[in-house]
Amino acid sequence: MNVKKVVEEALLNSEHLIRQGESEILEFKKSIGEWKEIIKTISAFANTKGGIILVGISSKGTASGVQIGKRTIEDLANKIKENTDPKIFPRILVRDIDGKNIILVKIEISKSKPVFAFDRVYKRVGKSTMRVTSEEIKKMALEGGKTYWDEQICEEAGLGDIDEERIKWYLEKREEIRMVKKPKEMDLKSLLLNIQAAKQIGGKIKPTNAGVLFFSKHPQRFVLQSQLRLARFAGKTLTSDFSDKLDCSGTLWEMIESAQGFIKKNSRFFAFRTEFSFRRIDKLEYPVKAIREGVINAVIHRDYTGPADTRVLIFDGRIEVVNPGSFPEGVTPANPMHVPVNPILCQLMYDVGFIEKYGTGIYMMREISKEYGISEPKYEIGEIETKLIFHSGGKGVIISEIEKLGVELNERQKKALMYALEVGFITNKIYTNINEVSNKTASLELKNLEKKRLLEVRGMGRATKYIPRI
Repeated sequence: MNVKKVVEEALLNSEHLIRQGESEILEFKKSIGEWKEIIKTISAFANTKGGIILVGISSKGTASGVQIGKRTIEDLANKIKENTDPKIFPRILVRDIDGKNIILVKIEISKSKPVFAFDRVYKRVGKSTMRVTSEEIKKMALEGGKTYWDEQICEEAGLGDIDEERIKWYLEKREEIRMVKKPKEMDLKSLLLNIQAAKQIGGKIKPTNAGVLFFSKHPQRFVLQSQLRLARFAGKTLTSDFSDKLDCSGTLWEMIESAQGFIKKNSRFFAFRTEFSFRRIDKLEYPVKAIREGVINAVIHRDYTGPADTRVLIFDGRIEVVNPGSFPEGVTPANPMHVPVNPILCQLMYDVGFIEKYGTGIYMMREISKEYGISEPKYEIGEIETKLIFHSGGKGVIISEIEKLGVELNERQKKALMYALEVGFITNKIYTNINEVSNKTASLELKNLEKKRLLEVRGMGRATKYIPRI
């Protein structure tokens, strides 16, 4: 509904507006005696889209009118002002409908949210005025004041807590991915200010929360809840014992890399039979690229104002990525617009190629999952946390379980097998690079994997590839 159009219509033709009935931006009140409810509705309109209150109209749209004395309008305006914070000064008019006085109160959407009424906050949902939760109030305060958590100063941190090596990594990665030339001479302070990783307050430069999470030597010293925790459970529920766990610390991008390794290690492989009593290993149970995207979204779009950390929970048959907070207002998995909760973190992650902007992440996860042969990930969205769930497409075994069947693999061979399963093939050169070994060692260990009937050779000479055995 066009709020501006409705408001203008109300000012010119109140009778027509009454016939439309109550809505998200229109409320009827029978008498001025309902002034407390009127003020609650004012809070709701100011926190949502703005709106109009018509006093002297019954809930059924019948004009009963109100008695207008010398101070009626002034008293109502004072009550509104005294019981709202920040103070609201709505436009109040008197209209004649069927020979009866109707008070029209026009409320604009507030630029300084949240607007309290009687020390509580309200919002408009359909025709109802509803009280806002404490979590929503915090979120509203950040959005309404246009001050995002990641751009706020981290009071406990100083420039001495920023690691220049991490800054250099960022500049090199940004140049490689986004073609932004790194400065010939790095002025640390100017750079941090330029990318909003620091702010100057009263002549002193201090890191922002985004700067701490991206460049600090010890980010969790200042933002304890930024830790990323992962666990592999031996079963389908949280009550099951976990068989493996990892508490990641460090910068956001370092934790994501650590998490990816843990997820690969603890994802099942689709099983196959050979002389070692298992069937063809085709690929990992889940598309790692899609889960990585889900983890990245979780750490950059989460609510950092609360004490909870981000978690990745691996069960038999599913992976859950859980982060504190909900989707921004108006954004849903079906309508994934780019409305970042932490815009500076988003920009920094974009600079180094971890994300693309414009809300493409959810679409990408769906497409990858579809191509991979598993169902698209599902969201469970609450006021406190958001859960992203990937369901398995089949039954499989983990490399450690293969070893239990009598197949001996060294760590380099495990790494190579995981690579081949994910990418579809591996070569001698790739084996040497990922394991930092000689060509001779790579050749011998790849032939050993072939002998164990885990890989088979395709091509000759430099074109030789080893692919997962069919």
